[in-house]
Amino acid sequence: MNKKIVKINKAPVELYKILKFENIASSGGEAKFMINDGFVEVNGSIETQKRKKIYPGDIIKTNDLVLEIKLIEDLSAVQ
Repeated sequence: MNKKIVKINKAPVELYKILKFENIASSGGEAKFMINDGFVEVNGSIETQKRKKIYPGDIIKTNDLVLEIKLIEDLSAVQ
């Protein structure tokens, strides 16, 4: 499994948006289909809510990819 840290600048973020912005899905519509069809897990459980609120510390799994959600506290510190 590939693991990736996803940095967000505000919380919560809707699940389908993370899949879209991380290029796991090519569009918001594709992301919603992936979620609806049971291809996405959040914190170890299959998630079917497209607009599920994702918070720092959540773990998203899809295919062979694991996404760990982190909050960027100070954007000016990120280069």
